[in-house]
Amino acid sequence: MFKSNKALAAAAAALLATGVSAPAMAGDERDILRGAVVGAAGGAVVGAVVPGVSTGKGALVGGLGGAAVGALKKNKRYYTDSYGRRYWVDSNGRRRYG
Repeated sequence: MFKSNKALAAAAAALLATGVSAPAMAGDERDILRGAVVGAAGGAVVGAVVPGVSTGKGALVGGLGGAAVGALKKNKRYYTDSYGRRYWVDSNGRRRYG
């Protein structure tokens, strides 16, 4: 997968920068952690199955990728008003119906 540890470090830095620069309305810490755990588990399985990829490196890359996806994922929490209409609240605190 990665020929050297430099390439692995560069990929980790790129994914970390992507997660840090995510917008304020992006996924919360729970989504990031869930993505990292699922990605690490999947990466470990791939590392165990694919020859030439260690389980640790697979888990590391999968965890970083899952965390990045979790950070960029935008979840909207929907509410229901007194008329039965669904809405979500934007970053300015306004109701958005849709």
